[in-house]
Amino acid sequence: MIKPLLSITAVTALFFAANVCAQSTHHSVVKDTCSMVSEILDGDRHYAVYLPPGYSTSQRSYPVLYLLHGSGDDQTGWIQFGEVQHIADKSVADGKATPMVIVMPDADTGRRGYFNDIRGDWDYEDFFFKELIPHIENTYRVKSDKRYRAVAGLSMGGGSSFMYALHHPELFSSACPLSASTGPRNLQDAKKRYNRPRRNDPNVKLEPVADDKIEAYIKRHSVLQLVDDMPAKDLKSVRWYIDCGDDDFLYEGNSLIHIAMRKREIPHEFRVRDGGHRWSYWRSALPNVLSFVSESFHQN
Repeated sequence: MIKPLLSITAVTALFFAANVCAQSTHHSVVKDTCSMVSEILDGDRHYAVYLPPGYSTSQRSYPVLYLLHGSGDDQTGWIQFGEVQHIADKSVADGKATPMVIVMPDADTGRRGYFNDIRGDWDYEDFFFKELIPHIENTYRVKSDKRYRAVAGLSMGGGSSFMYALHHPELFSSACPLSASTGPRNLQDAKKRYNRPRRNDPNVKLEPVADDKIEAYIKRHSVLQLVDDMPAKDLKSVRWYIDCGDDDFLYEGNSLIHIAMRKREIPHEFRVRDGGHRWSYWRSALPNVLSFVSESFHQN
């Protein structure tokens, strides 16, 4: 009697494994330890990326959302605590969001923050625009037109999503700041902020920054001042979605931005919902963010 090469159990197992492998190409993929070399920041930089269902089996290019974490987190924050994969998958499956690539950069290693340092020795914003975006567009199938690029973030990342879209309105179709830090409002506030020890180097004594340099930095990094001073056509070229909880300690700053935009007749969505400065609030905001940026990505 000739014995079968494989038992029924083994054949079943192989069939199941092959089936799972075939199905996995239609699922979304999250990678949270991607890296690239930065000449500007002199070292490796980490980022996470969400690739939508069907990415690995298609040849199409996708719109891209840059999703920024808050202070104290890194590129894994939106994955671990924000449940971005589950929420994005559900939004796409329900037809409320278009499939998109979501990039989550690390802004906590070396120094904390998304801006160029006031002392000129850590140019993260330059890295973001001159190195990270080109790297993403060369590595993944993402569209490079303004219409198909959006930015969003929470807290520190919310302020940075404001700032990036204000500094480069020609690059983003929409911006969605959540519970955003909106920058210093006056010189005294700024002096306390920029002359305190760095979190990453608390024992390093820093020379005080001159007042005129701080004043120039405020003009560049105060959301309220930029909204007041920028040409209205530039502000209107970005679709704005601003969301902050009624119990959030940053509520006042976000409300002032809303009022300033109303005065200048800048179209925007402003949401105040029940909640504070916590992940449960940002998770509940993310489906609306994905839907909002998708409206820019679509042809109406």
